[in-house]
Amino acid sequence: MSTTTADSTPMSDLRELLKRCSPPTYAAAFQYRQTRDPAYLPAIIYGVIERFVERSLRSKLQAPAEEVRLIEDLSLDSLTLTELVILVEETLQLSLHPDELPRLRTLADLHHFIAAKLK
Repeated sequence: MSTTTADSTPMSDLRELLKRCSPPTYAAAFQYRQTRDPAYLPAIIYGVIERFVERSLRSKLQAPAEEVRLIEDLSLDSLTLTELVILVEETLQLSLHPDELPRLRTLADLHHFIAAKLK
């Protein structure tokens, strides 16, 4: 018998979805799905982004979110950003409109955008 979230999504599906993310990212996503507590969002967002960023650039994720540019600093191209957003959508169970994505320039923009969508 698999563990399920409040919305009846098997946790094994969440584990599969986040299989290339760190264990703390999975733990935060699990807790978020159980509680819908936005306090877990930074760990989820950073963990998902870390999955897509080259190892040599991951140290840039330690800088203040307002200073970390998604394209210039983390070398995320439009295809990678789309994949990242899809993973965030599936993990947080929300829908983002593709037309809204071009205005997301920094890590802080992404975090604020997702937090606003969840309200």
